[in-house]
Amino acid sequence: MSRPKRRGRVHTAGGLLAVAALVVALLPTTEASAHPGPEPHPPTRPNEFTVEVLSSPADQISGGDARISIEVPKGVSFRRVRVTLDGADVTDVFERQRRRRLEGVVTGLPVGDSELVVTTTRKRRWHDWWDKGRRPEAKLTLTNHPVSGPMFSGPQQQPFLCSTDGHRGNAELGPAIDENCATDTVVSFVYRTTGGAWQPYDPAGARPVDMATTTTMDGDTVDYVVRWERGTINRFIYSIAVLSPDGHDPAAPDLSAWNERLIYYFQGGVGIGHYQGNPSRSRMLYDHGLGLGYAVAYSTGTKTGEHYNLELGGETAVMVKDRFVTAYGDPDYTVGVGGSGGGIQQYVYAQNHHGLIDAAIPQYSYPDMITQTIHIGDCELLERWFDLNVLAGDARWTDWELRQAIEGLNATDAVENEAALVQPYLPMGATECMNAWRGLSPLTLNPNFGTAPGISPEDQVSTEWTHFGDLINIYGTAADGFASNTWDNVGVQYGLQALTDGVITVDEFLALNTMAGSWKNEPDMVQEGCPFIFELCGTEDPDVWSLRNQTFDPADPTAIAPRKEADPGAIEAAYESGMVNHGDIEIPMIDWRNYLERELDMHNSHQSFAARQRLLDWDGDASNQVIWFTDVEFQGERFDQTPLAFEVIDEWMRNIERRPWRGVAKNKPARAVDSCFDASGELIHAGTDAWSGILDDGPAGACTQQFPTYETSRIVAGGPITGDVFKCALQPVDEAVEHGVYGAVAFDDAQHERLHAIFPDGVCDYAHGDARRPAGL
Repeated sequence: MSRPKRRGRVHTAGGLLAVAALVVALLPTTEASAHPGPEPHPPTRPNEFTVEVLSSPADQISGGDARISIEVPKGVSFRRVRVTLDGADVTDVFERQRRRRLEGVVTGLPVGDSELVVTTTRKRRWHDWWDKGRRPEAKLTLTNHPVSGPMFSGPQQQPFLCSTDGHRGNAELGPAIDENCATDTVVSFVYRTTGGAWQPYDPAGARPVDMATTTTMDGDTVDYVVRWERGTINRFIYSIAVLSPDGHDPAAPDLSAWNERLIYYFQGGVGIGHYQGNPSRSRMLYDHGLGLGYAVAYSTGTKTGEHYNLELGGETAVMVKDRFVTAYGDPDYTVGVGGSGGGIQQYVYAQNHHGLIDAAIPQYSYPDMITQTIHIGDCELLERWFDLNVLAGDARWTDWELRQAIEGLNATDAVENEAALVQPYLPMGATECMNAWRGLSPLTLNPNFGTAPGISPEDQVSTEWTHFGDLINIYGTAADGFASNTWDNVGVQYGLQALTDGVITVDEFLALNTMAGSWKNEPDMVQEGCPFIFELCGTEDPDVWSLRNQTFDPADPTAIAPRKEADPGAIEAAYESGMVNHGDIEIPMIDWRNYLERELDMHNSHQSFAARQRLLDWDGDASNQVIWFTDVEFQGERFDQTPLAFEVIDEWMRNIERRPWRGVAKNKPARAVDSCFDASGELIHAGTDAWSGILDDGPAGACTQQFPTYETSRIVAGGPITGDVFKCALQPVDEAVEHGVYGAVAFDDAQHERLHAIFPDGVCDYAHGDARRPAGL
């Protein structure tokens, strides 16, 4: 296999390069730890072997192969190095690299533990400080797992449905061959046409007349031919693609045009699991990256449209990168890219798997998934209250700005009401809750609402179709037999800011909080109806709010609707498992989004700043994160700033390579700065003051003025911008009044009594954070 000259690998402050590579610097005859975390390297001495697993953490190898690096101490001849694996000599698989380094791939690892031993073939005389008469020796335990998984995500989900023929066809894969939905691995070649399409390439045939060429980042112009490998890893469909202009042997990758950088493309969407997935051709064969010489890795297991189990997703990403590094080579760095749930994955995996990715370009991001359920679970509770008031004759609640004051998310009369057919009583316009989030609360919370292609009627009925059921290995089982749930709204004062701002009256505030209620417990939920199940719309009245699964009783609207409390242990599990992004991230990140607030798109813009505040809350530093917004003409074309982000990330990573002692922040290139751009991608403003006034009390920066951000129902109820308080600490109502929670608002005796009745256990005191957040997180 051919390969360009090797550059130095880039280390970032967040961990080691090459899939959280485990470095083991060993004293003679010392057994190495196989801990996969990002702890500092043990101190080294002269004349020691240093063994590094390049393809994965040493205890997270999969598929039976691992790429190993050995640093040979000075004074030891390469000819004298001996490497054994479970006693068998494997020295011959290691080749000399730059400096005093050997690298090789060990194969045929059995499932379970194996011992790799590095030593010399004869004794030498060492310095007095060394144990005389002993040779340097390094031992490392390698733990291999089946390529079908799992490694650390726990028992695999059942039922699990294999991809349909059509979905497998997107990856040009054959049928499943076992109960784990495995397929035969396929390596083929495709080329890019001058018209911008992918076509099969036959290496034995004539060069196609419509074949395009491409110029890589290294300046080489080559035929645009791509080696495309795909198959199954961890039960999901994976893909690895790389330029291959000079060699077309399926067994031996041609790396002559590889720029030695890897893109991991993470895909978004919202899914509940139980399905192998529908792979995206445009992401598997990412034109911009491949054309520049990047290799591109992808998996349906890292597509949140198939599942939102980010422990399983992180495990899958480790395994896919393990495959790439083992079979192709150790990249200088790996950069993540992907939008929405693909952006979430970059934040969460950068925190939980240090070194899996070394840089990130999260697009349309949120800090994580699970904390989005907090305020999105409020949407239909509030929309139902507004709509029932309108249906009762109170036209005041047809005012979209008034709804925005209580929901926090944007609302406007400038968009079509997509629910007009079932909500004809509403005027032109909508809220983000209506336009973007409708139906996602049932999808997340209702155990009856969800499905997977090809599922049997029996499995359909017996499966718990919730996010929490998808992650039952993390959240555990509640006393009612369903998965434990983190959702909680006890003590939440909906519309608090609207009250203190004088936008709503005390009586409206009390009525809202009387009737808001919550979601029923899972055993009490029933299947959704129209419009969520469209076939029912001709046989029943629409229920756009999923009222049937809420605690509010329409027969007695004056009764205080019960609130919902999180299941014991669920919130702690969300934090401790890393499903919550708590800000422990150090890699370079360019968080970019088109500004879509005018369209009521679900990717609301304050989320970039919620992520920044979590970084600040963790260690006081968010200098590794850059925020870019690009404008969009209303419902017009969206300019893609991602190619520029790749340029800036590469410059940033090269700076780190040249000056690693300066760390991430001090290696930022000039363009790695907070910025905003117009709809054609032209810079409006760049500078550390671009977004001032959002997370500080300074005057609004140029970008802040150009691109207003909005809030959420929990923020306007007194919560923090981070949005990560599942269960608020409570304070008695009288203390809240005394502490000025209601500002200048005065309650008469009857109103005060009503407030006590609505909140008998007290109201949220967000100054104390999440009542269930574990110490240290």
